[in-house]
Amino acid sequence: MDSSSSPRPSFFERLSSLLLREPEDREQVLQLLHSAYERNLMDADALSIIEGALAASETLVADVLVPRAQMDVIDIDTPLAEITAFVIRTGHSRFPVIEGDRDNVLGILLAKDLLRAQLGKGFRIRDWLRPAVFIPESKRLNVLLREFRVSRNHMAIVVDEYGGVAGLVTIEDVLEQIVGDIEDEYDFDEAHANIRLDAAGRYRVKARTGIDAFNQAFGTHFADAEFDTIGGLILRHLGRVPRRNETVEIEGIRFHVLRADSRRLYTLMVDRRPPPPAEAAKAPQEDA
Repeated sequence: MDSSSSPRPSFFERLSSLLLREPEDREQVLQLLHSAYERNLMDADALSIIEGALAASETLVADVLVPRAQMDVIDIDTPLAEITAFVIRTGHSRFPVIEGDRDNVLGILLAKDLLRAQLGKGFRIRDWLRPAVFIPESKRLNVLLREFRVSRNHMAIVVDEYGGVAGLVTIEDVLEQIVGDIEDEYDFDEAHANIRLDAAGRYRVKARTGIDAFNQAFGTHFADAEFDTIGGLILRHLGRVPRRNETVEIEGIRFHVLRADSRRLYTLMVDRRPPPPAEAAKAPQEDA
């Protein structure tokens, strides 16, 4: 039989043969995976996903949660019209509903349930709250992902050792630690420009936007000797990858992080801070 007619081993068969060396710890597994990548047994995306899955078993919820102060919550006593406007403005699909204090979470409201309010038949938010799931900060992401799948919940409220609310975490937050950023309908895709003015009059900027392009668009003078992109500028300024919803101010420009995971910065909301009152009052006199 002609050897050329024999079927080529599949990706998993080739990977299995590589792993037959029986690695003794996680570091050896990662070395074998990188060796497989270098031998073209897997592509960069596959390697990144496997590394993310391995890291998830060692990553705690506390490392990826949305902090308490940055949670978008709804107070049960807020008028329905204000709630609807808030939901539209933030663009989330789920919201913790509180009563008076963020430690008092009554349940979870799904944005789609607000459509029932349009029927005008005495819609009461309390009647549509889903049970809130509470988890400790110390829970590992792989365990949480399994619980999300079994319970079909997509959001959990994170509590600290004293029972207070520390923040929240969603299934998207967990998956992004494994597969990288997951874009949704509120992100702008490859077809859009790197800098876009949204309907609310705010600028959405991709982190990969070049420093020169950003300077031209916003009239700034950021240097590009050490980094090429606006994301690189922020990473250098902080010395780390910022979390989603974190705000960073550099030379009068405020950057609000819209999309980020533990490895990359993706999308920013950008606005210019107004000058201090003293400078604002002084400017016309100098012009005169």
